[in-house]
Amino acid sequence: MSMTKHFTDENWQLEVIETSKIKPVLVDFYASWCGPCQIQGPIIEELADDFGEKAAIGKLNTEEAMKTAQDYGVMSIPTLLLFKNGETVKTYVGVQWKDALAKDIQALV
Repeated sequence: MSMTKHFTDENWQLEVIETSKIKPVLVDFYASWCGPCQIQGPIIEELADDFGEKAAIGKLNTEEAMKTAQDYGVMSIPTLLLFKNGETVKTYVGVQWKDALAKDIQALV
């Protein structure tokens, strides 16, 4: 069972903003038709499984959650946002490799 979260406009406040006050949250903004997003996806799943309950790691489909993507100025995908204490602490644009992401998340755990 994967630990990957599914973020939406509806659960954003609770699952990202509130949760990030307790532990780091990494959000992968993606779309199903996006080639680089398909490379990023498995990396996100591995990180979610590796960190387990220590961090909330998941994906937000920009076609289903346009409001949230707009609110955060996501112009290209994949874009990843790392949250702590309700705030974005790091923004990544383009495919990110597992080691770099893991290091950044670990620093916030």
